[in-house]
Amino acid sequence: MSVEGRGRSHWFDDEAGPVVRPYAMTRGRTSSPGQHRLDLIAVVVAEPQADDPDTDVTLSPEHVDIVDLCRDTPQSVAELAASLDLPIGVVRVLVGDLVDAEFVHVNRPVPPAELVDESILRDVINGLRAL
Repeated sequence: MSVEGRGRSHWFDDEAGPVVRPYAMTRGRTSSPGQHRLDLIAVVVAEPQADDPDTDVTLSPEHVDIVDLCRDTPQSVAELAASLDLPIGVVRVLVGDLVDAEFVHVNRPVPPAELVDESILRDVINGLRAL
């Protein structure tokens, strides 16, 4: 087998087509200005008034796929990564781009520190029962 043949089999799979490195999808970026802190369980929701992402030439096919998935049903960042078979880091950057372009918005989960303490809820229930 020639060197060229070995190199080709490394970068090309007949079934899958050419391999695209994850950093190529994000143009080498590992973060996005709008990314801030996207948890795995942060829910991405498509903006109903947003333009059709297919007509925006600045968006990649992966951007369009994310918007399409979120139009059907809001998706968590982890669900998007699994559905698109992309690394979480790539999905975070792409979602950050879409937030900046106002195609989607993100509903972040409530931080555990802001949740009501379970013992307080028990005390309230016990107090109500005592009435």
